[in-house]
Amino acid sequence: MEETLQESSSNKYAEFACGVEKYSISVEVDSSLIHFIKGKGGSVQTQIEGELAVKIIFPSSKEDNCIVIEGNSVESVTKASEKIATIVEEAVKSPRLDYSHFISLPLAIHPELVEKLNHFQNSILGDAPSSQDDNLESAADKEEDEEKQSESPSVAVNLEVQDEKEHKRVKTDTVDSKSNVQTSILSDLGIDRSIFIKPRTFHLTVLMLKLWNKDRVAAATEVLQGISSKVKDALDNRPVVIGLKGLTCMRGSPAKARVVYAPVTEIGGEGRLLRACQVMIDAYVEAGLVLEKDAHQTLKLHATLMNVRHRKRKRTRRHDSFDARHIFKVHGSKDWGEYLIREVHLSQRFKFDESGYYHCCASIPLPENMQTE
Repeated sequence: MEETLQESSSNKYAEFACGVEKYSISVEVDSSLIHFIKGKGGSVQTQIEGELAVKIIFPSSKEDNCIVIEGNSVESVTKASEKIATIVEEAVKSPRLDYSHFISLPLAIHPELVEKLNHFQNSILGDAPSSQDDNLESAADKEEDEEKQSESPSVAVNLEVQDEKEHKRVKTDTVDSKSNVQTSILSDLGIDRSIFIKPRTFHLTVLMLKLWNKDRVAAATEVLQGISSKVKDALDNRPVVIGLKGLTCMRGSPAKARVVYAPVTEIGGEGRLLRACQVMIDAYVEAGLVLEKDAHQTLKLHATLMNVRHRKRKRTRRHDSFDARHIFKVHGSKDWGEYLIREVHLSQRFKFDESGYYHCCASIPLPENMQTE
């Protein structure tokens, strides 16, 4: 005897197989959810197996998304699969399961903007204030101090060393020493390269999604491709250009920043881009692919430049932040330029294409030329 069960509430399938006094169900569960079913130290798995006298067999590779539940009765394996379905449902709603995909408007397709972002990052990582005091020194003051230091007899470049190789070595040691001091200053400010957004991934986010299996990714792909004409209609079938200017903190202050972004304005101020974004959001909500807590949030388009969530080495303080006052002083009124929004992507997080941008699961083009009658 063999039958297939469809569980629409969690978008997964379960397949019964019956042997000699032995029953099993194959349940599709994405690899990102496996650790929730196992629990800390295997505690959740052990509890289910003990209570229901079943055995849970996990896939041997990340490519395989099927969990097998074996037991001596249909009732036991069915109850075990129901428990797993509940665990998955709770995990998806939990902040412990990160978003897997998002709807993005790529900005990294503009080489000149990527170049500006690289320059921005390098100027900060190579040009930081020497203290965290409220009266932060200006870039001009710092350059003047460095000029004075270059006149000091203790600097390697002015040492009279007969051996040219030795002279180069001393110069290198001095540069390394300055670099170490610079790194120390940045560290005190809470700034390191990892909190900067990678220029080749620069984008605007329209909507965050948790697509924990192939069925949901396929559904999300179908939604995006199906609303292409509606999105273009919302744009009046005309190109849409955005401007990026200045810096802003998302909550908090420059002294204790967590996220720094460039505000976005639609050139022309017609609101066409936001209307198009709302078409996308409504379509995904209607398809049941958006978490309830995300469904009614107000969209505020912004281009993130720095985010402490990306920090590789977590700081010991409870609420991670960085001192961005010097950054705001030097770059606070920066004009990043105006850019055409050319396409919409269903992007996968933590996976990248050859261009360096997030892996594209699906995309739709936006108008690039004015239509003529």
